[in-house]
Amino acid sequence: MPYRVTFVCTGNICRSPMAEAILRHHVEAEGLDVEVDSSGTGGWHVGDGADERTIAALHRAGYRSAHIARQFEDGWFDRYDLILALDEGHRRALRSMAPDDEARARIRLLREFDPEAGADLDVPDPYYGGRADFDLVLEQVEAAIPGLLEEIRAGLKAA
Repeated sequence: MPYRVTFVCTGNICRSPMAEAILRHHVEAEGLDVEVDSSGTGGWHVGDGADERTIAALHRAGYRSAHIARQFEDGWFDRYDLILALDEGHRRALRSMAPDDEARARIRLLREFDPEAGADLDVPDPYYGGRADFDLVLEQVEAAIPGLLEEIRAGLKAA
């Protein structure tokens, strides 16, 4: 059975689809049995593609993305081994939806996996910003990938 990871941000058009595409690239390159997807805490953009600035930042860095936004649903907790919130607000929202302590334990902040992140573990929302804001999100996601891959490899071994 594959290890399942999901990223969650606000509308599922900027941060979480970027993280999804980057992690998918890395697990595919390593040949890991991992399913990766993403969603949002809100339903404003359900059915939309990723923000064009997200796609542009991904393409500049050599990643590809085919994404359709969706909203995280209460019944999905059992689907995932790891649920990665992009900021503290998303983590709070997910924790309030979680049916039990076991589900809450699977909710983490992405930047927890970046040893250089410091005290602020939020990935800032680039939606109202420009290219530099999207590039910063990409850099922060990439910085968390090595630690995240370690967590995933450990989870695969334990399964």
